[in-house]
Amino acid sequence: MAYGPDYLHMNQRAPFYVNQILKGTKPADLPVELPSKINLLVNLKTAKPLGVEVPMSLLIRADELIE
Repeated sequence: MAYGPDYLHMNQRAPFYVNQILKGTKPADLPVELPSKINLLVNLKTAKPLGVEVPMSLLIRADELIE
């Protein structure tokens, strides 16, 4: 299991920074944005051989299941 940022969402914000830099804004003056969307990934393919039983309530909350 892992929590991590949604990289697709983060990459969609990149054009904002490029646009601002091309307009003349100094990169040091741009705000730092933290990820606003976090995904929960559950790797069932690895959990099964390790004998780890993942509760159904956790599986329902997961954004992605790797089977």
